[in-house]
Amino acid sequence: MPWPKRIRQTAAAGLLALLSACTVLGPDYVPPEPPPLPDSWNEQDASAQAQDVGSWWQVFDDPVLDELIARCARQNLGVEAAGLRIVQARAALGISDALVFPQQQQINGSYAGLYRNEDWFQSANLSLDVGWEMDIWGKYARGIEASEATLYASIASYNDVLVSVSAEVARNYINYRTAEERIYLSRQNIEIQERVVAMTQVQYEAGNVSELDVQQARTQLYATQSSLPSLNIARLQSLNAIALLLGTVPEKIAPLLAPAVERPLPELASSGGVAQRSGLDDTDYARSSVIPVAPRIEPRIDSQLVLRRPDLQVAEMQARAQSARIGLTQTDLYPQFFLFGSVGVNQTVKSSESFDFDDALTASIGPGLSWNIFNYDRIKNQVRIQDALFEESLTNYNQRILQAVQEVSNALDAYENNLERSTYDLQAVEASIRAFNISATQYNNGLVTY
Repeated sequence: MPWPKRIRQTAAAGLLALLSACTVLGPDYVPPEPPPLPDSWNEQDASAQAQDVGSWWQVFDDPVLDELIARCARQNLGVEAAGLRIVQARAALGISDALVFPQQQQINGSYAGLYRNEDWFQSANLSLDVGWEMDIWGKYARGIEASEATLYASIASYNDVLVSVSAEVARNYINYRTAEERIYLSRQNIEIQERVVAMTQVQYEAGNVSELDVQQARTQLYATQSSLPSLNIARLQSLNAIALLLGTVPEKIAPLLAPAVERPLPELASSGGVAQRSGLDDTDYARSSVIPVAPRIEPRIDSQLVLRRPDLQVAEMQARAQSARIGLTQTDLYPQFFLFGSVGVNQTVKSSESFDFDDALTASIGPGLSWNIFNYDRIKNQVRIQDALFEESLTNYNQRILQAVQEVSNALDAYENNLERSTYDLQAVEASIRAFNISATQYNNGLVTY
């Protein structure tokens, strides 16, 4: 082959390689404009709030809860599975990156014995084959873009799973402590009601009251005692849920949840044989209760902080990956250019002769193309499908934002109203204790019926 012609071929190949670095089909991804967020939310610095909400459970100042969530991050099987999906996405990105290099790089060899016309021959060949489809239209560039977005989506999904399981651990832990507190209070009530039954029995034996009062007092005592199994069931269910979230068995978690000091039932003052319960102060109660209590906070949030939710990041990265697939599909509308080359040896000799590969060297190199020209609009419709999927992903992203706004709004409104409700609940308990003390004293003195 004359050298000038070979040089021209090399220059043509270099020109095609240059084009491959300059042409990328399909739309470039532009982050979607989110729907309007509530104006009533704060316009503070979202980064400052993000530092606070990153470890939101620490506001409870509960070492046991901190330890449970730390273990959950290490042991939860859902978190582990999400981490493995990151490994898969990273490997897929590595495959996409490698496709920009020659896609075919093979060494082939064979040896065979041949019989022909009463003679035996031996044949051997060994070759190195290389094939490279040049990325003229950005097919592999869009593939890398889609793989990168998928990787980022898997990372956001990992964070989403971690946030969800941490919230579940906290919720079940608070349910566990709430069941413990209700059991403790029920035992106090049982002790009081046992004394009331004893007092009523004394009144009945003295002829001051009828048996009806005794049976009513016992009914109240038995009803309170019957609530204990249900509370124990709720406590055990919360324990089992925490164990599942931590990827272990309940026996491994129970020692961590055990109270450091067993709380005895308080000494109750009595008047005429009946226990007298003292008043209730919300500060004192919060201090003595085993239920974690967070300090009261301003129920407002920066609107931009909502957009940092991991589930919204997953939806956006999925839209970005789908945008890249549009351009990847469009490349099938155009010819695909490639370079191929092969070098090796191939020789057949009689069985009595030895191989001499000096004259058996073969080599080939050249460009090629392939083009789906008669596709009957199949590829165009594939592009339309990918474009519609992209539009659907944007719609899903906006829908997820509105759902997030709804969830946050509901949570903020519930928080504000529950703060108000707790004040009234404590006042109602205070009034009930006062009413109990007055009525017990009057009953003991014969002033009122049971």
